[in-house]
Amino acid sequence: MAGCVALILAGGSGSRFGSERPKQYLPLAGAPVLRRAADAFVTHEAVDHVRVVLRPSDRDLYDSFFGDTSLLAPVEGGETRQASSRLGLESLRDLRPDTVLIHDGARPFPDSTLISRVIDALEHYPAAVPALPVNDTIKSASADGTVAATMDRSSLRRAQTPQGFRFSDILAAHQSVGGVEFTDDAMVAEQAGLSVALVEGSEANLKITTQEDMVQAERMLGGAGLATRIGSGFDVHRFGPGDHVILGGIRIDHDYGLEGHSDADAALHALTDALLGAIGDGDIGSHFPPSDEKWRNADSAAFLKHAADLVAAKGGIIDNVDLTLICEAPKIGPHREAMRQRIGDILGLPLRLVGVKATTTEGLGFTGRREGIAAQAIAAVRLPLDG
Repeated sequence: MAGCVALILAGGSGSRFGSERPKQYLPLAGAPVLRRAADAFVTHEAVDHVRVVLRPSDRDLYDSFFGDTSLLAPVEGGETRQASSRLGLESLRDLRPDTVLIHDGARPFPDSTLISRVIDALEHYPAAVPALPVNDTIKSASADGTVAATMDRSSLRRAQTPQGFRFSDILAAHQSVGGVEFTDDAMVAEQAGLSVALVEGSEANLKITTQEDMVQAERMLGGAGLATRIGSGFDVHRFGPGDHVILGGIRIDHDYGLEGHSDADAALHALTDALLGAIGDGDIGSHFPPSDEKWRNADSAAFLKHAADLVAAKGGIIDNVDLTLICEAPKIGPHREAMRQRIGDILGLPLRLVGVKATTTEGLGFTGRREGIAAQAIAAVRLPLDG
């Protein structure tokens, strides 16, 4: 056949992002990052087919977001980005496209004009890469952390994707560079002696690597089609025998323990109920009944992660969470930052979107009598208008 096929690489684990779910499957204003990336090519008039290259362990996630037939069946990637590109290219041999576009699944905004510039360049060159000038002054660093030199930035460019190639050329190039790892497909083409054209990139075509990148992407979309919902949670556990408590996912030495069916983490229980309340999906007891022995001594992080997954399944975005612990002891202050970090890790949120604070009741009530600990939480979630 003749034509153009887009390969979307989605084989990364997203370890730098800090979320348990790979970043390409996280919701971005109602649709997963990967879905937004793929749809840009599906809707482009010059792209005939789109195929995703994924990790085998992510197949269920992929199927949950790509249940339609607008894409070619996905193929499994390799241990590295380069291996995934090669396997994706080899999967297209029967289709024999004239050209192929290779795009990072973590770039959700490749606009139509950008894609067209890359495709048009392939009429004159065997390869084409969108790129942007480097505006910052670039320093090279020495081993001791000092500046070794200032580089001439006039010839430097920041490469983006999609990177375009004549199919037979890039397939042969990938199959000829075994044992050497390159950071993008253009480097593979360069190694094979192919001339690579530079076309104008787009500042909007950001790659989501960190949680701050995700926040920026959400701002770019302006939360279109989403409505904000607020949920609250409250939980109490009494003190009992023990030498520590678990609060906010952190072990804190104390003269007593907390009684409960699971690990009695009142903080995570309150946060779980806040998220469930925001999406109108019951409470922690309905999802994890205390009568079920399966949850005895369970790590409450699993409860909070489950609630976050339910938000994501509805196409929602957690904007922020705020937790207040009410107790006379133990002291929360020394552990506050560790709690924020742990909660952020569970929910895939940057630290600035996680609030943790503590107060006392001035000796009044059961917390004032040091009989137990109470926790109160609020969560703000954006959901699709029809969600």
